[in-house]
Amino acid sequence: MMKIMSYRLSITLLCFTATISLLNAATGKYITYEQFGAVGDGIHDDQAAIIAAHQAANEQGLPVRAADGKTYYIGRGDKVAVIKTDVDFGEARFIIDDIETDNYKAPIFRVESMQRPIDITGVSRLSKGQRQLGVRLPARSLVFVENNKKKVYIRYGLNQNNGTPQKEVFIANRNGRVEKDSPITWDYDEVTLMRAYPIDRKTLTIRGGHFTTVANQAESRYDYRGRGFVVNRSNVRIENLTHHVEGEMDHGAPYSGFISLDFCADVVVTGCLLTPHKTYSTIGSAGKPVSMGSYDMNAAYCVNVLIEHGRQTIDIDDHAYWGLFASNFCKNLHMDDMVISRFDAHMGVANVTLTRCTFGYMGVQAVGFGTMLIKNCEVHRNTFVWLRDDYGSTWEGDIVIRDCTLRPIRDEKNLTLISGINTGTHDFGYPCHLPRHVLVENLTVDDSAVRNGSYSGPTVFGHFKREASASTLLPYTPPETVTLKNVKTVSGKPFMLSSNTMLFKDTQMKTKGKGAGRTSAR
Repeated sequence: MMKIMSYRLSITLLCFTATISLLNAATGKYITYEQFGAVGDGIHDDQAAIIAAHQAANEQGLPVRAADGKTYYIGRGDKVAVIKTDVDFGEARFIIDDIETDNYKAPIFRVESMQRPIDITGVSRLSKGQRQLGVRLPARSLVFVENNKKKVYIRYGLNQNNGTPQKEVFIANRNGRVEKDSPITWDYDEVTLMRAYPIDRKTLTIRGGHFTTVANQAESRYDYRGRGFVVNRSNVRIENLTHHVEGEMDHGAPYSGFISLDFCADVVVTGCLLTPHKTYSTIGSAGKPVSMGSYDMNAAYCVNVLIEHGRQTIDIDDHAYWGLFASNFCKNLHMDDMVISRFDAHMGVANVTLTRCTFGYMGVQAVGFGTMLIKNCEVHRNTFVWLRDDYGSTWEGDIVIRDCTLRPIRDEKNLTLISGINTGTHDFGYPCHLPRHVLVENLTVDDSAVRNGSYSGPTVFGHFKREASASTLLPYTPPETVTLKNVKTVSGKPFMLSSNTMLFKDTQMKTKGKGAGRTSAR
């Protein structure tokens, strides 16, 4: 009897000690996945334990820490781990198996705010550049506005569509004052929806981790995968995360981004190593073959995003792989010290800054508003900035290129600084513009790879393929001024304005310093 009582007492003490240890780990400094049953051997599916750990961390306001040396396997499940506290993935590894999934559009992790979005009422119209909303907000907020009765970005080309509702995001303070660095860029004859996303004052940090996606083997068609991180919270910092991709075949569905920033502001992504996806082909909406865009990072409806000190695992000039980064409806995007194949702003960016970056064969592609500043950058394409032709090759503002190099890696027929296509025969839902003022200073064009006998030197602007009958074309506002300061070519050939003398006939071109070239369109 005494032995039985002693045994029961030992078991009770053991359970009590284990409970105390668990509580100490939880209430001390951080939560671990192992507390909730994670094995971390790269074989057993740890997704349920990961989800439970973050749920407990969110409830207790504690950070989460992964175990160095562990490999967490995430299988086909469609549940999402919600992150509301700091996370340190450290040197832990994660395998995300996309071969068979229950819901391939669901993210593995979603970063959420403790605050809820709020619908704003009482605002029926907005004007471009308007600074006061006339309403009070609960806090400094990211504001989304939409007029679903007007269509913009009516896409042209192989992926043509009927456009998207007029919409954008900006930041306003609690008094309804719109911050000048994120101005309203459209006139809204009617506001059908306005929503405020309060911006968290405390920074949430996600650090480390080595993630590997085992790529899907689905049919090659537009059916985007999203099994990664979705950030729906403002004031977030992502540091030193690594993402690799394995098992890609000669077919597969595209990815929207392993890191996806959606409806957030004041975000920093720093020191990350990411992987482009293979380029696959499908049949586009025009009924013809088209290459599918597939990304490892994207941003949509964001303001004040800094992406810095990043690299990609694949050669930035490897044509077998699609570009790394894309964005839609963003403002104030800044890339610094990045070496990636592509920067792309699809449906409009307002103000973009690219500094100390090297962009590969996909280069810099954008349409939008405000100021595009590119400084101390190198581009490996035949044009330094491609204004996307599927959205009208429009930039309503200024472009500044300073201390840069254009270095195409293949033999090209011609080289341009700013190019695109706008035939004047398609209505994109808005008037199209070329940049009002262009300043190019301390630029080198390395045209040593150009072997075309008809090449006579680079042009500031491409031809843009405008149709001949100007009286029937939709308007396309030409630049007012172009200023070249200390620009040069390796070949010694001069710069010229454009081969399209009609489109640029009223553009004033000024040159200063050596190597500026001719001052008129050829």
